[in-house]
Amino acid sequence: MAKENTAQKLIASNKTAHLNYDISDVYEAGMVLSGTEVKALRAGKANLKDSYAVVKDDEVYLREMHISHYDHGNRANHEPLRPRKLLLHKREIRKLYSKSREKGLALVPLKLYFKNGIVKVEIGIGKGKKVYDRREDIKKREERRTLSRDFKSKQIKV
Repeated sequence: MAKENTAQKLIASNKTAHLNYDISDVYEAGMVLSGTEVKALRAGKANLKDSYAVVKDDEVYLREMHISHYDHGNRANHEPLRPRKLLLHKREIRKLYSKSREKGLALVPLKLYFKNGIVKVEIGIGKGKKVYDRREDIKKREERRTLSRDFKSKQIKV
């Protein structure tokens, strides 16, 4: 699959998603937002840490995503933790529904970004990791770091 040459500006990423889940499939979705939410996102005031996606009545909603109040908003400012509807194709929604019903799988938002001026969210289908899986990942990461350090130190001496 060829990568498109489009400008992407990262708003927020879920740093704990890859630590807690094995991500298998990734989908890109649009979001239904109000005006003050978009302005707050442009200011970078979003948090994906405890958020998740659910499929309800053939629609996908992102829950527990926190978008802070817009500083210059008036009394019509948005609610920070409201469920936000995601825009996906019908076949993608059906796939997400069937995967979310399987035991141990969850719909996890990975990152939130602007793509050509439109807010997009990347959703992954994740299988929860056990504690020993996380420890193995940490060991592998440490081994890679030590190897790269050793390699760099040997290159400088040569």
